Amino acid sequence: MKLIKAFFNTKFNLLFLTLLLMISCSQEQEIKSEKDKANPIKRDLEQIKKTGTLRALTIYSSTTYFLYKGRPMGYEYELLERFADYLEVELELVVVKNMDDLFEKLNAGEGDIAAHGLTITSERKEEVAFTDYLYLTKQVLVQKKPDNWRTMHWNKLENSLIQDPMELLGDTVAVRKKSSYKERIANLSEELGGIIHVKELPGELATDKIIKKVVEGEIEYTVADANIASVMASYYPILDIGVPISFSQRISWATRKNSPDLLEATNNWLEEIKKKVDYNVIYNKYFKNKKNFKRRVKSDFYSLNNEEISPYDNLIKKHSKKLDWDWRFVTSLVYQESKFNPTNSSWANAQGLMQLMPATAKELGVTNRADPEQSIKGGLTYLKQIRENFQNVPDSVQRIKFTLAAYNCGLYHVIDAQRLAEKRGLNAQLWDENVEEMILELSSPKNYNDPVVKYGYVRGIEPYNYVDQIFERYQHYTQFIEV
Repeated sequence: MKLIKAFFNTKFNLLFLTLLLMISCSQEQEIKSEKDKANPIKRDLEQIKKTGTLRALTIYSSTTYFLYKGRPMGYEYELLERFADYLEVELELVVVKNMDDLFEKLNAGEGDIAAHGLTITSERKEEVAFTDYLYLTKQVLVQKKPDNWRTMHWNKLENSLIQDPMELLGDTVAVRKKSSYKERIANLSEELGGIIHVKELPGELATDKIIKKVVEGEIEYTVADANIASVMASYYPILDIGVPISFSQRISWATRKNSPDLLEATNNWLEEIKKKVDYNVIYNKYFKNKKNFKRRVKSDFYSLNNEEISPYDNLIKKHSKKLDWDWRFVTSLVYQESKFNPTNSSWANAQGLMQLMPATAKELGVTNRADPEQSIKGGLTYLKQIRENFQNVPDSVQRIKFTLAAYNCGLYHVIDAQRLAEKRGLNAQLWDENVEEMILELSSPKNYNDPVVKYGYVRGIEPYNYVDQIFERYQHYTQFIEV
């Protein structure tokens, strides 16, 4: 009996200790979260300029940031590119998978600015500083019409749907826990003098994905910004979005409260860009152009639909093994060369997915440059041959950059740039900030006539941008597509 009692005492003690540890860990996480809010990391415009990089926290959704036919797109993405240019820094996008963590990650220093369609509310102002608004919108109820709605009399159809927010009393609306939509439902309940129940959804679900759950009948009601709801309803006409539940609300981005200089710079930029036609063109592109939205949603190469970049993913995966390069990186190169158009031809008579010249194709045994497999196989064989000339470059990433530059402008122009770099005391085995600068110099007569330069003029901006753009696009691909 004593042994049994001792066993149960020991078991109880272990369970008790485990429970204490769980409570302790939970409290520590809460304390850390509160500490981040109270003492956000200090990194303002001066530090951003010093590092040369703006880190933007954003969300993966059908309007904010996504991949379509190999190209990164999105309302926030296009504006952020312009903002980074305005600040004269590079842009680094940090995708936040759980929207409920957005402000916490901002204050913890994982990004400098939260760039997503954020509704300004009093509660949120306690955590972050909002920029001037990007646009105004209303919140609307999103509900599904009956399946046979097209054949119903309009009066019957109206009676089957909620027509007034008052009718939501006692019913349930599904929204994210930390969304402005939840705040609005709470305020609406108070205004109406009753209770509208809320079903909390996980922060991983973007608004467009929640709306799709309404379409599929998984939830009955949700709330969305009118511009997002409108573009979704253009593809899913079974949606009804005709019941507003708020007045106009301001949508903006956010910075940490202790980043006043970045906030001021953002507002100054917004004031400037709002005066340009470009600003309205970008807004209309993602929120008003319903034809383009429908085309994206139907595409197999829309990252919200499939884990595919192009029609040639399988061919690229097959042949990229010979280089031992990430197939997504090779796909970025193929996009750079031809935008996935197998019949694409250049003014210099380069043709196909990998833009092979006639003489090069003949040497590689490529009989039809417009044939996708021949082009990819031939192009990657040629890249492997070029890479052999840079085996003395110790860093593998730098070796890739030299290989790409040589593929673009010719091996001997890159060797000329290496010679010029060595003459000027730069590192001839380093592309970044060394040989890349010399390839630019080879556009100038005083440089391409230098005695160490054997192959003359080259339009250096082309290989310079070529390398940068392939690497930048690859970073986007890694955000969306698993290996």
